[in-house]
Amino acid sequence: MGETGSGKSTIVNLICRFYEPTEGQILIDGRDYRERSQLWLQSNLGYVLQSPHLFSGTIRDNIRYGKLDASMEEIEAAARLVNAHDFISKLEKGYDTQVGEGGGRMSTGQKQLISFARAIVADPKLFVFDEATSSVDTETEQVIQNAIQKVLKGRTSFIIAHRLSTIRAADRILVIVDGKVIEEGSHKDLLRKKGYYYRLYTNQFLEEEGARLLNK
Repeated sequence: MGETGSGKSTIVNLICRFYEPTEGQILIDGRDYRERSQLWLQSNLGYVLQSPHLFSGTIRDNIRYGKLDASMEEIEAAARLVNAHDFISKLEKGYDTQVGEGGGRMSTGQKQLISFARAIVADPKLFVFDEATSSVDTETEQVIQNAIQKVLKGRTSFIIAHRLSTIRAADRILVIVDGKVIEEGSHKDLLRKKGYYYRLYTNQFLEEEGARLLNK
């Protein structure tokens, strides 16, 4: 976690190998990932980015894009895993519903859940979740947070989030300021330190509680 411009997405882009490190190494299972093929990395990597993008076609087509030979059972299993099946099944044409150009017929939350299912249908060993709850409503955020807990089991996962409630359960939290890690540890560890993370979390918690009380 960290403020806008601190370098969070740069780390994700390096992990995804959108560009490569100019110094140092990125190791996966102790081996420099540049020694492996791009295809190896992409076949083991699932990622959900801040602005979900859907392709023209059906919901089924869009989820299958994550694994081109996925069966309907695999597509539905992925949708269930990320809590997308309920809203899809309520649509008149279900998985055969057209999403429209760029997903224009879907809400932001629906697009995010479909892109989440697309990322997970191939059962990736590495998972990247970049600010994927920042543009959805609170109810959809809760749906996504519940899905995250199920999806992350057995995977090495990187979660970038502005809303700290999304990363509270992480094994290890890195606090990044101006490209440098200034604090690290679990949620409880960082609260005990009463440093940067503590101040940000406390302020955010108070803001959310205030908003919740006003909306009652």
